[in-house]
Amino acid sequence: MAAKRTLEERIADEARKETEAMERAKQFAAKKKQLEKRKKEEDRKKRTKRLIECGAVAESVLGRPLVDGDATRLMNFLNLQERNGNYYTRAMGPGDTEDGKTGLEKTEKPDDEAGMRDAERM
Repeated sequence: MAAKRTLEERIADEARKETEAMERAKQFAAKKKQLEKRKKEEDRKKRTKRLIECGAVAESVLGRPLVDGDATRLMNFLNLQERNGNYYTRAMGPGDTEDGKTGLEKTEKPDDEAGMRDAERM
């Protein structure tokens, strides 16, 4: 039979286990932080790609590179379209938005033929 351990040995053993557990907790925290950093980087790259694509589309429609003030004028124009009847939202069609609703859920659908033609033009 094994000899009984003294209280000092048991205390030292528990302290060692505690130290090991704290080290593992630090490792888990570092791993979590690294994964969160990677996620933020991926999200940033996706957003950058979307912004570049939007700029390329705007330049394509204009037929020239964007210059100072074009972005502000475009934003003001789109805001005006939204205030006047959500034309931009309707033109973009259904799709997930930040709040989880689709574009059609956020705006009422045109119920008459003239309203449908207006939505198709935008």
